[in-house]
Amino acid sequence: MRWSILAAVCTVCAAEFFTATVNLEKLLVTERETVSALEQYIQAENARLERVKHLKNDLEGLWKMAERDSGFVMNPVNAFLLVKKLSADFNVVKSMIFHPKSSDVIRNLTDEVRFPDDEDLDGAAVALLRLQDVYALDTSQMANGVIAPGANESPRLLADDCFELGRQSYVKEDFYHTVLWMQEALERLNTTQYNPAEVEVDILEYLAFATFRLGNLRHALKLTDDLLSKRPDHPRASGNKRYYLSELGKNQSGEGRGDTKEAPVETHIKRQDSLSDERIMYERLCRGEPVEKPFLRKNLHCTYFHNNHPYMILQPSKLEVIHERPYLALFHDIMSDDEIQTVIELSAPRLKRATVQNAKSGELEVANYRISKSAWLKNHDHEVVERLSFRFEYLTGLTHLTAEELQVVNYGIGGHYEAHFDFARRDEKDAFKQLGTGNRIATWINYMSDVKAGGATVFPRLGLTVWPEKGSAAFWWNLHRSGEGDILTRHAACPVLAGSKWVSNKWFHERGQEFRRKCGLKQTD
Repeated sequence: MRWSILAAVCTVCAAEFFTATVNLEKLLVTERETVSALEQYIQAENARLERVKHLKNDLEGLWKMAERDSGFVMNPVNAFLLVKKLSADFNVVKSMIFHPKSSDVIRNLTDEVRFPDDEDLDGAAVALLRLQDVYALDTSQMANGVIAPGANESPRLLADDCFELGRQSYVKEDFYHTVLWMQEALERLNTTQYNPAEVEVDILEYLAFATFRLGNLRHALKLTDDLLSKRPDHPRASGNKRYYLSELGKNQSGEGRGDTKEAPVETHIKRQDSLSDERIMYERLCRGEPVEKPFLRKNLHCTYFHNNHPYMILQPSKLEVIHERPYLALFHDIMSDDEIQTVIELSAPRLKRATVQNAKSGELEVANYRISKSAWLKNHDHEVVERLSFRFEYLTGLTHLTAEELQVVNYGIGGHYEAHFDFARRDEKDAFKQLGTGNRIATWINYMSDVKAGGATVFPRLGLTVWPEKGSAAFWWNLHRSGEGDILTRHAACPVLAGSKWVSNKWFHERGQEFRRKCGLKQTD
C-alpha cells in the first residue's frame, strides 16, 4: 500500500514545468499531494516498525525471564510462547522487512541458527490443549500462566496467543477448544498487538462457526449479528447468518440440528472426544484423584533386597512392592546422580523422535499418541551403562545378554505415551522378529529426574499411579509364566505438566530366561 501511494504521486509526465509560471503553480498541488503521501508512508512505516519492535520486546522479555529461571522452558506455556514467537510471529515480521540491508541481517540470522517451523507450533499448541484436558485446567488460569503449584514463572498470554490456540484447534475441527480459546482471546482483546477491531472480527467469525458446530445455533446467530454490526460488508457473515436461520427454522420443525436455546456457549460445551472407561481412569490417575481399586492389595511391603546375589548382599536395594498380582515393584535409590548425569550426557546428542511399532506391518513409525525423544545406549558405550545392565540382572534374576539396549527417553512439551502393552500380542507376530529373542518378558524403568507436576506412570486396569522419583526404578512382569501376556500390565505415561522428565527403559526378553524363570503349568501362573 505504502509503495502504491508514492508510485501514484511519482508518475512522470513530460510537462516542461520550467517554461511557464502557470505550469509552476500546478506544482503546488503536486507538493501538497506529495506531503500527504509521504505522511501516509511514514505512518505505515511507523506501524511496520512498531510491529518489529513488539516482537523484539516480547523475545527480550522471554529471554530475561529465562536468564532468571534455568527451568524456563519446563513451563509448557513458556514453551508454547517461545515456539510461537520464533515461528508464526517471526515469519510475519520477516515478511515486513524490505530494505536490502535489513533483509541481509535477517537472511544471515536464519542461515546461522535454527528456527521452529509450523509443525513445532502445531505440536506446542496441541500439547497445551492436551494438558488442559488431562489435568482439567481452567482456560483463564492457563492464559495467566498458572499451570501447577511450583511451576516456573510465565507471562500472561495476549489475545493473539489465545487466538493462535483457538485457530490451531479450528484447523483440526476441534471446536470445543476453539470456543474456549477464542472466547479467552475476546476477553483479552485490549492486549492485542494488531488492530483490535480487525482482530475482534476474526475472533467472532471463528467463534460463531465453532459454536454452531457444537450445536448452539442461537448463540452462533447472536455472534454473527455482532460480527455484522462491526463489519456489515463481511464476505462470509451474511451467508452464514442465512444458513443459521435456515437451520434454526428446520430445528423448530423438528428437522435440524440440536440447539441449547439461550445458554451462553461457555457454560455448556463439552469435549468432543468420546471418553472410554479406560481414558476416564487414565486421566483421573494422572491427576492423582482417588479411584476405586479393582483388586484387593495385600502383602505390600518394603524391605532391603539382594535377590541372594553375592554382589548385592553387602549393598542391598530398597524394595517396595506396590502390587502383588500382577507383581509390580519399586526400587529406590537404584541409580546415583553421577550415573544419571552420565546416561543423560551420553544420550542427549543421539535423541530422535520416539517411534512405535505398527501392529500390522511391524515397521517403526511416528505417532501422536507417543510424544518424546529417545536414544539407545549399548553396554560398550560406557562403563556406567554396562554396570547398570549387570545391576538390573542381579536384582531381577534375568540375563541382560538377550535384553534390549538401554533406551533413554526425554519427554517434551506435554510429552506423553498413551495406554499400551510392552509385550507383543498374538496378532503382532513380527513385533520382535528382528531381535530373535522372543517376547518382552519384563519391563524395568529408571526415573532419572524429579518432575514438578504430572508425568506419572499409570496402570488404568489396576487403578495404580507411580510418580517419578529421581533415582528410583519400577519393575513388572509383562508375561505370565505360561508366556501369555498379562493384560493387567497395560500402562501409560501421563503428560508432563511442569518440569522435565527423563527415564530409561530396559526390556528383558524370553530367550535366555528358560532356567531363570521357569514356565508354569497353567495359563495364568
